[in-house]
Amino acid sequence: MQTMIQKITLFLALVLLRSHVVFASDPDPVLDYCVAIKESAISNPSCKNSSAVTVEDFIFSGIKTPGNYRQTGFSSVAVNSNVFPGLNTLGMSFVRADFDVDGINVPHFHPRATETAFVLEGRIYSGFVDTSNRIFAKVIEKGEVMVFPRGLVHFQMNVGDKPATILGSFDSQNPGLMRLPTAIFGSGIKEELLENVFGLSSKDIAKLRKRFAPH
Repeated sequence: MQTMIQKITLFLALVLLRSHVVFASDPDPVLDYCVAIKESAISNPSCKNSSAVTVEDFIFSGIKTPGNYRQTGFSSVAVNSNVFPGLNTLGMSFVRADFDVDGINVPHFHPRATETAFVLEGRIYSGFVDTSNRIFAKVIEKGEVMVFPRGLVHFQMNVGDKPATILGSFDSQNPGLMRLPTAIFGSGIKEELLENVFGLSSKDIAKLRKRFAPH
């Protein structure tokens, strides 16, 4: 009997652990809203007094026009609780991405969020790679939506003959962003390792580090 109880206890513990891992995400809010006070700590912001909250706290106008993509071919504007305090504790965020012709959003991933990308204008070659190294990619056009599962590497390129725009939505107020070229060549990884992994010369790596170093 004791052995059976131990097995049941172990089973329940594993189920609870699995549930914690599977459903771990932004915590559920305990208030209707918590408009962040901009001067408070970003990691744990204080709430604005509800009597001082107005409709303006729930409106953001910073993505009405395209970003400046002329220099690099790509521009993105993140809309999160850091710039839009009304999003605080609501478990979501947003991005506007603008592409020049041939513009590229380099392979990257969001460790804390699934993303849905809606094509507002243009034609975008868009896709992701799963953990078995299988690629899911195609050209999506105005009005179409693609989803990128949480934590998987994805990418986009404008293959149309005019500028393109994507609106992206995340199921986290802080999805995180890791651009692979910057993470690899702009983070200070030992040069010898990069030479051996990619078969590049020290001169090639120096060029890539200069190109992808954080600004």
